[in-house]
Amino acid sequence: MIICSCNVLSDDDVRGALASNRQQPCTPGLVYACFGCSAQCGRCARTINRIVDDALRACSATCAASPVSPDQS
Repeated sequence: MIICSCNVLSDDDVRGALASNRQQPCTPGLVYACFGCSAQCGRCARTINRIVDDALRACSATCAASPVSPDQS
C-alpha cells in the first residue's frame, strides 16, 4: 500500500529498506534518506515511524531470544 503519496513509497518499500540496511534507520527522516528523498507534506511520517518501531521491536525480540555470549562476539 502506498503510504507516502508525495514520494510514492509503499509500506513494502519502507520494510525492505529496513531489512536490507545493516544500520537500520531509526527515524522517518533517515528512511527518506535511504530513498534519496525527503518528507514533503509529512502525513506519512507517523506511519513510517510505526513501521520503524515495529521493525526495531522485532529485532529486539530476535536478539533477546538468541543472546550472544561474550566469547562468541
